[in-house]
Amino acid sequence: YIPPQVRKAQVPLDDKKREELGRLKKMVNGLINRLSEPNLSSISGQMEELYMANSRKDMNETLTDILMNACVTAVAMPARLLMEHVLLVSILHHNVGIEVGAHFLEAVVKKFDELCKSDAEGKECENLLALIAHLYNFHVVHSLLIFDILKKLVSTFTEKEIELILFLLKNVGFSLRKDDALALKELITEAQRKANTAEKKLHDQTRVRFMLETMLALRNNDMRKIPGYDPEPVEKLRKLQRTLVHSSGTGKETQLRVSLESLLSADHVGRWWIVGSSWSGAPMINDTNSKTQQKLHIGKVSSKIMELARKQRMNTDIRRSIFCVLMTSEDFLDAFEKLLR
Repeated sequence: YIPPQVRKAQVPLDDKKREELGRLKKMVNGLINRLSEPNLSSISGQMEELYMANSRKDMNETLTDILMNACVTAVAMPARLLMEHVLLVSILHHNVGIEVGAHFLEAVVKKFDELCKSDAEGKECENLLALIAHLYNFHVVHSLLIFDILKKLVSTFTEKEIELILFLLKNVGFSLRKDDALALKELITEAQRKANTAEKKLHDQTRVRFMLETMLALRNNDMRKIPGYDPEPVEKLRKLQRTLVHSSGTGKETQLRVSLESLLSADHVGRWWIVGSSWSGAPMINDTNSKTQQKLHIGKVSSKIMELARKQRMNTDIRRSIFCVLMTSEDFLDAFEKLLR
């Protein structure tokens, strides 16, 4: 069986489909270019209509491509602009379906991982990290992913990583403290340990000291110690989000509780966080294990019973075993014992 998504990928795009996608891209691009806080309501409404009129896959891919091109640049993007773009994704995630946020999140995380490994000079990593931080701020993703990213950055602990840790903590530190204070405390302890061991290697000691001070300020819930920290814009947009999301809940129930590892290996192990996502990779469980379990201990069963089992269409080892046990047991206790075995 080949799922429709894979089937489509195998068929080359015809001219009509290409033209349709081009038209869709123009429409989405036009809406994203006009995006700002005052007209967010009308634009999110138009986007929802486009989602109703076109296939989800085409819309998700088009929207993700356009947002990535708009937000991931070599220069640092204005925080306000990033917030508004992510807020649009968040509204669609809550109103249209969780696959919208999931598709965008996966693309952002994979790109971030790729750029972290390469030594890119620009600000693309910061922009991608800001997108992930705001996806968390607007309840698209759970704090689990943010902690995973922070742990990964702390484990590497070079100048670039310290910069990114500071950037992330400044954006979502206090929300993390509210969500999981214990995990944040463990992370701070780990960072202090790393800072002590890496003291000789790093040239810029003031940066490390500044990071540790920021972490202590977070632990003590002291907002004044963090320069340039301003929760006002995020709070304002969260209020706007509450008015635009149709469902009555807080939005926490649609948060994607997915780890960094799961997102990066989605192509190999499937996307379990999206209900009904098609997947045609290698089986997740090793085949050898299941085959050994299949060979159950039946004991010596007469060929007559085996023939009967075949007639009753007991076509797997397990079915045959259960049938033989039921037919050859002396009483219910005997059958129970054998079935347990």
